[in-house]
Amino acid sequence: MDIFYSIVNFFNRGGAFMYPILFVAAAAAAIAIERYVTLSRLSIKNRAAWNRLEPVLTEGDFDKAREATAKDETAVSQLLAVGLARQGAVRRVDDVEKAMRTNLMELIPRLEKRTHYLGTFANLATLLGLLGTVSGLIHAFTAVATANPAEKANLLAASISEAMNCTAFGLMVAVPVLFIHAFLQTKTGELIGSLETAAMKFLTLVGDRQSARMQNRLELAQLPKDHSKAA
Repeated sequence: MDIFYSIVNFFNRGGAFMYPILFVAAAAAAIAIERYVTLSRLSIKNRAAWNRLEPVLTEGDFDKAREATAKDETAVSQLLAVGLARQGAVRRVDDVEKAMRTNLMELIPRLEKRTHYLGTFANLATLLGLLGTVSGLIHAFTAVATANPAEKANLLAASISEAMNCTAFGLMVAVPVLFIHAFLQTKTGELIGSLETAAMKFLTLVGDRQSARMQNRLELAQLPKDHSKAA
């Protein structure tokens, strides 16, 4: 209970700017929790979807892969579905790559959404703390200028306490929010990197399959010439 009363006393002595800083902290916490849960779920689901699709793609059974991606709503399945659709309609690997890259550019903002707000909230908490400091110092000098000599020390101490508490609270919010922002950016980057890796592996398989087809056609085209030479 002593810790609870100490926290309440610290908050009350910080002045009016403690409330907007608290609101910023609550908003940042809500976004951080939502982003962490969402990104963690996406990472697990994408990994599971890729583990199911990779053997099918390696075997070259693209029709079966199209059926599997059509029923899956994960990011990696959506990305591969675009590539598989283009692979069935065009011959060039470059066209498939362009289509997948375009789809990836559409997926990235969905993965990064709301994360950038955390950096803004961290700066906002710091600025609100500084604003509370300035407000507390203004109160301090105003109180000293108009108060009785016997009350000046107490009023000055209370106003400076308000200024320092507000600054401290602003920094207490800003520092962990900045850390969480960096952590979520790294997690998002890893997720985007896994999608890019899956896309590159798929394009490599498509390219290898097309090369094998071209090689078979060349061999078949050379068979009549060989037979004529033998005759």
